[in-house]
Amino acid sequence: MTPPRVAIQTEDFDLAAEVAALRRGNGGVGAVCAFVGTVRDRNAGEAVASMELEHYPGMTEKAIEAMVDEALRRFDILAARVVHRVGLLAPQDQIVLVAVASAHRGQSFAACEFLMDYLKTQAPFWKKEATPEGARWVDARVSDDAALARWGIVARNG
Repeated sequence: MTPPRVAIQTEDFDLAAEVAALRRGNGGVGAVCAFVGTVRDRNAGEAVASMELEHYPGMTEKAIEAMVDEALRRFDILAARVVHRVGLLAPQDQIVLVAVASAHRGQSFAACEFLMDYLKTQAPFWKKEATPEGARWVDARVSDDAALARWGIVARNG
């Protein structure tokens, strides 16, 4: 059984298991590029004790599915998988996985970077950080117009 392309979950993920599932049954896969993002203990120079991510179930998955559809349209890739965690996370916890399979490495690298740029700037997540000064909400969609512009995407923040 093929795993879904997008998973939003509270539990951690296993990189090796995710990559194995992405490759399973497809002898045409010659390259897999994977990016794993982790929670940092600092943001904007300030200490972060924990982070809590929220999302709207259904809406977030739909938005990320559209991103994967766009990656499949733009790049010569065979498969993609995005796992994003929500809930309470501590520094060094894994928070996001983007894995892309293709016949050749160049397309995997490009599609993986495209999906991460898209996720960081357009995915509908809400983030609250716990700091020594108290909790604060921060925009989980980092506005990076340059990252989007290189893919020909106009920012939709706001």
